[in-house]
Amino acid sequence: MNHDDDGKDNGKERGTPNGGTAVQLTRKDFESDQEVRWCPGCGDYAILRAFHVMFAKLGIPREQIVVVSGIGCSSRLPYYVDTYGFHTIHGRAPAVATGIKVANPGLSVWIATGDGDGLSIGGNHLIHVLRRNVDVKIVLFNNRIYGLTKGQYSPTSEQGKKTKSTPFGSAENPFNPLSVALGAEATFVARTVDVFTQHLLAVLEAAAAHRGAAFVEVYQNCNIFNDGAFDFMRGKEVRDENTLDLQHGKPILFGKQLEKGLRLRGTGVEVVNVQETGLDDVLVHDAHAEDPTLAFLLSRLGPPELPTPIGILRSVERPVLDQSMHEQVNEVVARKGPGNLEALLHSGDTWTV
Repeated sequence: MNHDDDGKDNGKERGTPNGGTAVQLTRKDFESDQEVRWCPGCGDYAILRAFHVMFAKLGIPREQIVVVSGIGCSSRLPYYVDTYGFHTIHGRAPAVATGIKVANPGLSVWIATGDGDGLSIGGNHLIHVLRRNVDVKIVLFNNRIYGLTKGQYSPTSEQGKKTKSTPFGSAENPFNPLSVALGAEATFVARTVDVFTQHLLAVLEAAAAHRGAAFVEVYQNCNIFNDGAFDFMRGKEVRDENTLDLQHGKPILFGKQLEKGLRLRGTGVEVVNVQETGLDDVLVHDAHAEDPTLAFLLSRLGPPELPTPIGILRSVERPVLDQSMHEQVNEVVARKGPGNLEALLHSGDTWTV
């Protein structure tokens, strides 16, 4: 099905999460009437626009979409999309989203979080929503700084980073969000960049189509407190040399003319000139591999020696928690009959005080 950038489609019907008839909506249908309170020039605007366009393309009624967030600049997003939303407490968006999805599996549930919200106070909740494979989509805005509280270092700030809370440089080793997600056995793991408009939109659409927990890291520029954090690969003049755009089933190539490739060397990789070596030894990307070893290896790549991977690192199928829970409940009810909550509460080791 063809769409334009405003999310208009050609009028054909599509399915919805609840199995109903799809609706035709545009990007503007998802713009809320709330004043957007991000700093001028913030990368969040590009991500917000991608949400509006992506939701319009999905053809899902607005009342079947829920956006959940924690605390931080990114977590203001539910106010700015005209769907149901929940601005909850710091780091707890995965727990609230899990409850929503389990209670109503037909909803399309999204989590907007940041590197501080998702990987610091909410780190425990994040890894378990991924491990459980709840059918929710997690978009982590990574600007490598605490922007809302005006510039403290975050779990993804690089070692040596000087901020208001680390005036002599951070002594900590930062998290690699993709490695964390893969280590938690996430079934969908991807990375994109705020200014790569079409790439950002394509990754979000792929996450929406995935059945299970989808984790998307977005490199997002904070032009006030961490400006230029990703300039090493965002600009047109450096993108081809420093970015690895992963495509399932295709050789892993980069460079202006795709003249460079990656091949295995021991337990790591090395860069080769494919015009000299050919393609025989060049790694072919398999996003659907059950074994996450290669995806984890790719997640570790980056400057200064190697390009930064973007795109879908892993996309595999596994039973989702919300469906498994309902199947279990139905099986027990069929075997033992409907339960009685009051009787349950007054059974077993209970007593009156």
